[in-house]
Parts: sequence; C-alpha cells; structure tokens
Amino acid sequence: MKLLRVGPSGAERPALLDQGGTLRDLSALVDDIDGGLLADASALDRIRAAAGAGVLPALDATGLRIGPPVGRIGKVVCIGLNYHGHAAETGQATPAEPVVFLKAADTVVGPDDTVLVPRGSVKTDWEVELAIVIGRTARYLETDEEALAHVAGYAVAHDVSEREYQIERGGTWDKGKNCETFNPLGPWLVTADEVPDPQGLGLRLWVNGELKQDGHTSDQIFPVAEVVRYVSRFMTLYPGDVINTGTPAGVAMGQPEPKPYLRPGDVVELEVEGLGRQRQELKGA
Repeated sequence: MKLLRVGPSGAERPALLDQGGTLRDLSALVDDIDGGLLADASALDRIRAAAGAGVLPALDATGLRIGPPVGRIGKVVCIGLNYHGHAAETGQATPAEPVVFLKAADTVVGPDDTVLVPRGSVKTDWEVELAIVIGRTARYLETDEEALAHVAGYAVAHDVSEREYQIERGGTWDKGKNCETFNPLGPWLVTADEVPDPQGLGLRLWVNGELKQDGHTSDQIFPVAEVVRYVSRFMTLYPGDVINTGTPAGVAMGQPEPKPYLRPGDVVELEVEGLGRQRQELKGA
C-alpha cells in the first residue's frame, strides 16, 4: 500500500494512493498514519480490505498539499557515510561501523514543502536518501530477518545538510543537520510488502533540472537490515520512528571548487525507485 497524509500543515488527514493512481480518503477508518496505526496489523488489514473492495471515497488532489507520510514521529535516526561512492568522493575512509546521528522530528516537512536556507549559510547541500519507517518496537535485534520484520515500510527522504555548520563549527554533526525544514519526507509510505528488496532501488536527485545524484542502494556499505539491527542495540526503535539510510555520491561537498551549494531560488527534485518523487523550492530563512 501507499499511505500518505494530505492537507494543511498540522491538520493532515490520512489517505491512500490506489493502484490506479486515485487518492482515497482513509478518515473514516483511521485517525492518522502514525506509529499507532503501523503497529496495528488488524487496522492495516482493514485498510487493505477496504481498498480491495473499492469502497474508499476518492479525494480531489487538485491543489491538495501532501504532508509527511508519518505523523507524530518520535525520532529520526540517520546513518552517515553509508555509500561507498559517497565516502570516496568526500575523501573519507569506509567506516567500520555505521555512523549514527539524530535529526529532530521537527525538521520533517512534506515532500514538496519549501526548504529554508539558514541565514548566513553558504554551504547548504542536498542528499537523496532511502528512509526506513519502523512498525514494531525493536530492541537488541539479533538477525537480519528480525530486523526486516520490524520495518513497516519505506519512503523518500531529503537529508538537507549545512556543511559549514556540520564540519567546521566544532562539536558533532547535529548543528548542520537540524535546521528548520531540513528533512522533507514522502510523498508516500510504501509498505514493506511492496519493497521485497530494499537493496534494489535507484536514487536520483536534480538541482535546477541538472542530474546531480544517480545512485543505487546496492552501493550501501551497511544494508537496510544491518542498519536496523545495529541501531536497535544502541537505542529502542518505536513504531513511527524513521531511519535515513545515507546518500549516494553526487553531493555538492564532493564536487570540485567552486562547489555548487544550494541558494535561495534553487529547485531540487529527487526520487527513489517505486517510492515517489519530491520537489522543493528553496527560500531564505
């Protein structure tokens, strides 16, 4: 299933995109697409049954904003340097273990919402990523099979990053990762049953129509199952939590000088195979 949330920011309602591309209202069945729903197999089965029966009312998508596909996210866990190509382009060694950092949940916005370039920023960068959405509480998982069984689904994420803040201002990466609007997510949550191999997905990103990233999840250093298993040994993952799994080569930081960092007025478009497409116009904060 392709689950999503539509409407004004803070007042989104649950919806489903059916196989014919029609947007369907889920408001009569569930209150929201959130961790509570994703952990409730019977509620998900009711949605599947209603979709199969063709009884869900259609929504007019004209002018309708798409919000983040998951509401009330508890935390966003991110994996850095998780593609061989990206590590190479930035001149960094392949990590022996996953590089883990956090983004605040309030960085998450809709897939087509405006992204704000921080005041004074000269090194705002792009990163297309595969996002994992957790569906079952995960602690100390032992096997890859266990890890994948705890995944509710997948989505497109844009891990927007300010490289000066991240690398040159001391401390951890968090300062360059948590600026307002720095995690567009969606358009949909595609349930895990529709993504049989998360290591078989292409990722692409364009800036002002020019292709910048053209990667594949097969290039991940730590695959999806290993990421979930690993993270569960350091923190408890709850339904509705999100894990951004890293970006392929092609970021601005990896380009020759002058590096083409983002500026207000730029347009970024990105997609992950089978998971939909995003488009953001950048403005000054």
